[in-house]
Amino acid sequence: MAVCNTVPRKKASICELQQNAAEIRRMVDNMFQNAGGGHYGGCLSEVDVLTALYFRILNVDPQNPRWDDRDRFVLSKGHGAGGLYCTLALAGFFAPERLSTLNQLDSAFGMHPDMSKVPGADMSTGSLGLGICAAVGMAIAGKLDKKSWRVYSLLGDGECHEGVVWEAAMAASHHRLDNLTAIVDRNALSMDGPTEEVMSLEPFAAKWEAFGWAVRTINGHNMREIVDALEAVPFVPGRPSLIVARTTKGKGISFIENRWDCHYASLNPEQGERARKELA
Repeated sequence: MAVCNTVPRKKASICELQQNAAEIRRMVDNMFQNAGGGHYGGCLSEVDVLTALYFRILNVDPQNPRWDDRDRFVLSKGHGAGGLYCTLALAGFFAPERLSTLNQLDSAFGMHPDMSKVPGADMSTGSLGLGICAAVGMAIAGKLDKKSWRVYSLLGDGECHEGVVWEAAMAASHHRLDNLTAIVDRNALSMDGPTEEVMSLEPFAAKWEAFGWAVRTINGHNMREIVDALEAVPFVPGRPSLIVARTTKGKGISFIENRWDCHYASLNPEQGERARKELA
């Protein structure tokens, strides 16, 4: 299927965003099948949010990834790198053909992002909880330097079991970082099982509100809801914004959807063909 718009600095329509998200899911699957496996669950659940960010919201320049006045994006859930790589490739930060080297020796593209190797990656992440801490630091720097750019960070809900996430949340509120927006990929499953069985997060939104954040909960696969929420930040002046995006782990591949044991998956030939057909 042809992609409507691959130029992030031109605001894509909802239709164009939906088509780009579908293409990115196909790219993720092709990349992981070529590599022999990958973090299917969380990469597929985050795609719609990443698409909205890079093709509608973020002020970035694919031809100049280190542009000083760009918006910053931190993938705090570093295992979602596959979704980020494919989004960046479609957005024009680098040639999509480079994704065929995923997880190979000397490749720029590992299972977690490396900011020194991947054009468009603003932070190296993987150890859960540290990405949102870096995003808070970036937002503080932006305030101190009186910059107009904004900082966005995508977290996993299983990641929110980490205590350092809540230290960062407290710091963001204390410093009144209304230039910071965090989005939680709330698919309700971690690599160890359902989040509410591993360690209950609910009442999730209320906890962030108690830490001083302005919070909205949306359907993380409804592009209109995603865009409306992202375009409304800051929700409250003087407070950081938190979007709880309710998603489906493994979105788009029926036999992977809502399975915690497909946090990382390798598909056999029959499953691979089925995945391609479903994503087509």
